[in-house]
Amino acid sequence: GSQTARPCGQVWNQSEPEPAVNHLLSLCFLRAAGVWLPPLYLWVLGPFYLLYIHHHGQGYLRMSPLFKAKMVLGLALILLCTFNVAVPLWRIQQGQSQTPEVLIHPTVWLTTMSFAMFLVHVERKKGVRASGVLFGYWLLCCLLPAISAVQQASSGDFQSDPLHHLSTYLCLSLVMAEFVLSCLVDQPPFFQNGPQQSNPCPEAGASFPSKVLFWWASRLLWKGYRKSLRPEELWNLERENTSEELVSQLEREWLRNHEKGAGGVTRHPRGPLLGAIWRVFRCSFLLGTLSLIIADAFRFAVPKLLSLFLEFMGDLQAPAWQGSLLALLLLLSAGLQTLFEQQHMYRLKLLQMRLRSALIGLVYRKVLVLSPGAHKSSAVGDVVNLLSVDVQRLSESVLYLNGLWLPLLWMVVCFAYLWQLLGPSAFTAIAVFLGLLPLNFFISKKKTHHQEEQMRQKDSRARLTGFILRTMRTIKSHGWEEAFLERVLHIRGRELGALRTSTLLFSVSLVSFQVSTFLVALVVFAVHTLVAEENAMDAEKAFVTLTVLGILNKAQAFLPFSIHCVVQARVSFDRLAAFLYLEEVDPGAVVLSPSRSPGKDCITIQDGTFTWSRESPPCLHRINLTVPQGCLLAIVGPVGAGKSSLLSALLGELSKLEGSVSMQGSVAYVPQEAWVQNTSVVENVCFQQELNLPWLETVLQACALGPDVESFPAGMHTPTGEQGMNLSGGQKQRLSLARAVYRKAAVYLLDDPLAALDAHVGQHVFHQVIGPRGLLQGTTRILVTHALHVLPHVDQVMVLEDGGITEMGSYQELLHRKGALVALLEAARQPGGGGDGETEPAANTSDPGGGGPEHRPESYLQAVGIPLCTYTLFLFLCQQVASFCRGYWLSLWADDPVVDGQQMQTALRGWVFGLLGCLQAVGLFASMAAVFIGGVQASSLLFRRLLWDVARSPIGFFERTPVGKLLNYFSKEMDMVDVEIPDKLQALLTYTFGLLEVCLAVTMVTPLAIVAILPLMLLYARFQSLYVATSCQLRRMESASYSSVCSHVAETFQGSAVVRAFQAQGHFVAQSDALMDANQRVSFPRLVADRWLATNLELLGNGLVFVAAMCAVLSKDHLRAGLVGFSVSAALQVTQTLQWVVRSWTDLENSMVSVERVQDYTHTPKEAPWMLPTCAAQPPWPHGGQIEFRDFGLRHWPELPLAVRGVSFKVQAGEKVGIVGRTGAGKSSLAGGLLRLQEAAEGGIWIDGVPIAQVGLHTLRSRITIIPQDPILVPGSLRMNLDLRQEHSDEALWAALETVQLKAFVASLPGQLLYECAESGDDLSVGQKQLLCLARALLRKTQILILDEATAAVDLGTELQMQEALGHWFARCTVLLIAHRLRSVMDCARVLVMDNGQVVESGSPAQLLAQEGLFYRLAQESGLV
Repeated sequence: GSQTARPCGQVWNQSEPEPAVNHLLSLCFLRAAGVWLPPLYLWVLGPFYLLYIHHHGQGYLRMSPLFKAKMVLGLALILLCTFNVAVPLWRIQQGQSQTPEVLIHPTVWLTTMSFAMFLVHVERKKGVRASGVLFGYWLLCCLLPAISAVQQASSGDFQSDPLHHLSTYLCLSLVMAEFVLSCLVDQPPFFQNGPQQSNPCPEAGASFPSKVLFWWASRLLWKGYRKSLRPEELWNLERENTSEELVSQLEREWLRNHEKGAGGVTRHPRGPLLGAIWRVFRCSFLLGTLSLIIADAFRFAVPKLLSLFLEFMGDLQAPAWQGSLLALLLLLSAGLQTLFEQQHMYRLKLLQMRLRSALIGLVYRKVLVLSPGAHKSSAVGDVVNLLSVDVQRLSESVLYLNGLWLPLLWMVVCFAYLWQLLGPSAFTAIAVFLGLLPLNFFISKKKTHHQEEQMRQKDSRARLTGFILRTMRTIKSHGWEEAFLERVLHIRGRELGALRTSTLLFSVSLVSFQVSTFLVALVVFAVHTLVAEENAMDAEKAFVTLTVLGILNKAQAFLPFSIHCVVQARVSFDRLAAFLYLEEVDPGAVVLSPSRSPGKDCITIQDGTFTWSRESPPCLHRINLTVPQGCLLAIVGPVGAGKSSLLSALLGELSKLEGSVSMQGSVAYVPQEAWVQNTSVVENVCFQQELNLPWLETVLQACALGPDVESFPAGMHTPTGEQGMNLSGGQKQRLSLARAVYRKAAVYLLDDPLAALDAHVGQHVFHQVIGPRGLLQGTTRILVTHALHVLPHVDQVMVLEDGGITEMGSYQELLHRKGALVALLEAARQPGGGGDGETEPAANTSDPGGGGPEHRPESYLQAVGIPLCTYTLFLFLCQQVASFCRGYWLSLWADDPVVDGQQMQTALRGWVFGLLGCLQAVGLFASMAAVFIGGVQASSLLFRRLLWDVARSPIGFFERTPVGKLLNYFSKEMDMVDVEIPDKLQALLTYTFGLLEVCLAVTMVTPLAIVAILPLMLLYARFQSLYVATSCQLRRMESASYSSVCSHVAETFQGSAVVRAFQAQGHFVAQSDALMDANQRVSFPRLVADRWLATNLELLGNGLVFVAAMCAVLSKDHLRAGLVGFSVSAALQVTQTLQWVVRSWTDLENSMVSVERVQDYTHTPKEAPWMLPTCAAQPPWPHGGQIEFRDFGLRHWPELPLAVRGVSFKVQAGEKVGIVGRTGAGKSSLAGGLLRLQEAAEGGIWIDGVPIAQVGLHTLRSRITIIPQDPILVPGSLRMNLDLRQEHSDEALWAALETVQLKAFVASLPGQLLYECAESGDDLSVGQKQLLCLARALLRKTQILILDEATAAVDLGTELQMQEALGHWFARCTVLLIAHRLRSVMDCARVLVMDNGQVVESGSPAQLLAQEGLFYRLAQESGLV
């Protein structure tokens, strides 16, 4: 409707100056705004909106009752507007004079209403169920009729113009009805685009207010609050958020840019990728940025409105409605700022999630096509880092891009405000901010230095801890735990020292940030009041300045932070781009023809020259090879001849420099290092083929996996563990072979599959699978092997040397030629050959985490110490009281009466204000420092406990628990305790005390506010409890699902050659997408829950501002403007604080899980005591070295059967006894029993008449020396390796080195005994390492020596050196020699033969051979008889 308005002229041309409030809040101005705002809004936004819905149609909606009601009301409004146009026209015709606006206003409204109805109609056609644009329009339309209605009701002249009154009331009713309808949502479209989902996201079906306030997510939050959420209860992803869709878009753009770049010259790999990301995601980013700019407009309206409000409070004549209106405008402005800011956050967080998904998909697809050369240049850890660090950083930087330019804009606007309020004194604000910059820069530089030191110590601690956990068997065998614990704790002490310093510096920087607002205010006020006599303080100057300075402070903090994040992201971006530019496998290197025509050659290479990467020299030269169909070709040759390279060339993995390769039929490949997926045994073997049970069982039996699978806990459905850690090396190799056999391929490329198998298992597998009568007969097989005894059974033998074929033909032909093959056979007959033998399978893994303490915060606070906790709370209280007094004092200063243009007590007020601020700064620093120091104290204690609990666990615990999992406790979980928890605790305390201060300020100034604050607090508590419960669950689910994404990528990276050989890329990509979608399915609700909390809590905070302002209006008569400024400006700060209290509480609760985790192992079973106060064995025990086993039995784990049973034998002092048997016969278990690595389940062992069960573990283990199969060197100097406890002189060390003939070698090293060994001694050969271990054993000077096949991995020369040293040095000792190769026990006085955990034969080697029992059969298999 229209109104016959009183002329507005006189308001705008008054001669005397009037308060700004009266200008802006005159009824005339408000009515003009009410008339012109709605049409302006709709005509500006409408065309853009039409364009948008035209391109994003959802299918059309049926005519629902809601649509009909909208149309009927709209028609009524159009008629009413027509009537309002007709009345003045009729009056003009009657000759009455009318002002132009009486005609113009209703005409404009008539056209706009018609346009609005047209929009309603188009929305139905395009499937829009809830319209935001029209919601805003109807809301604005309510403004004019509402003002007119209030004005008319108060004037009470209904009789003078009844028509006009009625039309106003009717218009108000109709517009409000339309507004109510626009809050509802229409039915779903009749024909939907795309298939229906089972559990769709409710956002699509939500009304507009619900969308803006994120109420559509409330049901899920409520569900999470009541019970534990299950993954299937989370919403399905919309099509545009799925990995498949996002990756294909980004990949398409990237390839297009990449090809463009390849055509021209790209200066940097960053360009094409950046361009692709921008093209795919620019719309979301620009929309989010627009929301932020609108939010900022409202952000800056708040100080202006506060200024007007304080002006109103100081003006005693102003009508009360102006105050109420200003309070309402404050609420609206702050509310709209919240809504637009949260929309910006929602859009960008969603963009972040999509970008992460797209980049991970891109990296995964790249992993599948990396060439072997590129594969070698990037380790698996690099790729996981790329996902967990770089992609994460890159996606997070999206939020901070606007932080590069917006804060500069804020600063300009803030400065303009300050200039308007304070004049030239505003310059001092800039001066102080600039003065604080060098201080902050200096602090952050020092802090970075200490942080880097802490990270260095943390890395060396992690390396040492990793080494200890991986070599725990050796460490326990030697009784070295205490020496290592001391080393770890020493490094940990240095790490915590650096942490303490860096956190104290962090406290200083936090305080300087918190206090900078106060400092600037102090300087500005002092300059303003002292420089010019006539400048007095008033409420507007004081509190509006503080509000503006708050924004300015935020800007100056946000800018450097944004720059830092973007710089980090740029580094990550470069790494990502460099990875995507790595060399790829050439898809056309091998010509594959699917069908195999009988009688033709199956594999052909003509003049092939190949290299691993374009930069490296060729590894295979001039290869000519034809393999007929069905042929079994063996490839032999010395190490490094290029045997594996030839198979890689056939698979198309190598770069082909010249020649051609062609193959016919499907291919199956068995790599040299078995690659096992982290799934069940059956899924590993089927490898995406359909399950065919009879064939599967045949394959498992042929590959000698039948008995193994039966012994697994869940049979063939047993999980293999990460990298097959639940299987032994031989089992992995046979599983890898079974995968190839199950495939029924035409061509088999087998890269030394027999190497990791025992002799008898190897023979079984060869004859049952590979050989002429095996399962693979009739297929083309290329077998790379070192097992020369199988050569008589193959069709063709090829000898490779130095990357070229030296000879090829049948076995008999090559024997007659007496060429390269004969030379190989003769070299192999030298003693010292033979396989390593298969390692014993580990037990299945399970989670040993005992019922850890449930009360997480309590156990953390106890670790900090109750006195320190109390003291910290007291300090926080003190600094908050100082802060409150400072604000209150400022309000008193502002309210000081002005006499002759100046205030009397300016100097006093300024000094006290400054003093209170300094007190607060000191209190704040002390309280934060107390939190951080308490954190360091707790970290130290919890780490010691964890270390002790793990070190005291028995050896079985380490066999069952993956090292990665334990390392996670020492690195990630401890990092949470070290850094995250104190940080979150400090934030929580700061925010909570700040919140209490605001509530106190508001209730002190206007006690009436308590009535409103209490319900707000109740609502707040409700929101908080709903959010915390669900958010914690979603976080856990998210990190679990993300780690499975990373594991899958790492697994694929390691097995990419197998995936390509089996041509399973499509399936693996789909699997990766599915894992990523599962992760996004959790990320999305979590992101929405964050926005739900932020929006609703900020609106609650805005409610508090409104309450403070309204209460001030109601008690205006007895309130001073200064106090009101104090109360309202305090309430304005609270909007953000409210949600941060809940956020930091949630973060803290999540981080506290780590405290529970690091105490997981407190209740797991522990070993026997290391030392006993009254020990049965007094030195010099054992003096003789007699060992007696009496009916001894042991089991590896309580629920498993006995691994060794009923073993009874006696070893005399100084006797040398060999122990032999097949894999798993229990040989190594005997040594474990003697060292009490496993406790006896029955019977016992006596040494020199003392039962070892009555001796402390360290006493026992220090009196027995074991030289294990794998020589292990400790990270550190050579001296430390030889003498860990530092008990021997340098002379003794040199003497021992001389005995093992290493003296000359060590003397030639830089630093000699102080030479630092590389990680696990990689810079020494295996033989040198084994000799060092031998020297270490000599120095221990014990009576009993156990050799656990110590010579298996060394060459003949080293073996002879070791035999000589042992014979000379340990002549008088009792020696137990555990052998996997019979050759090494032939000179023992006695040999025990074990089978199935029992001693089955015993006697001298000659006697046992004569018996022709098990020993004789083993000798036959080894080729000794």
